[in-house]
Amino acid sequence: MNKFDNAYKTIGEVVKILDLKAKKGKSSPTHTIRFWEKEFKQIRPKIFNGNRRYYDKKNIELLKKIHFLLKEQGMTLNGVKKILDKKEFLKLDETLNHSIKAQELKLKIENISKLINNLKK
Repeated sequence: MNKFDNAYKTIGEVVKILDLKAKKGKSSPTHTIRFWEKEFKQIRPKIFNGNRRYYDKKNIELLKKIHFLLKEQGMTLNGVKKILDKKEFLKLDETLNHSIKAQELKLKIENISKLINNLKK
C-alpha cells in the first residue's frame, strides 16, 4: 500500500473509483454522491474552502458498499439504511459478487432452455 492509497480523494476521483456514469439528460454522477450524503448520515466527507468535498478511505469504502447494495443487488434506499444502521460489517467480496451474477445468468439460461424445449413440443 502506498501513501496515495490513504490520501483524501475529491468527489470527482470517487466518481471514477465507483465507476458512476451520468445518464442521458440526467444530472452528473457527482450529484449521486451528494444525494447519498444526504440520505446516509454515515457518509461524512471533509468539506474545505469553496465547499470542496474530500473523502477518506473509510468514506470511500462506505460509498462502495452503498453502490454495491443499490446498483448491484437492487436494494432500496431504506433497505440499505437498515443494513448500515445495524452497523454490521458488510464485506464486499468481488468473487462472491461475480458468483452471484453467474448464478443469476445460469438460472436465466435454464429458463430459456425450458422455454425452447416447450416450444419444440
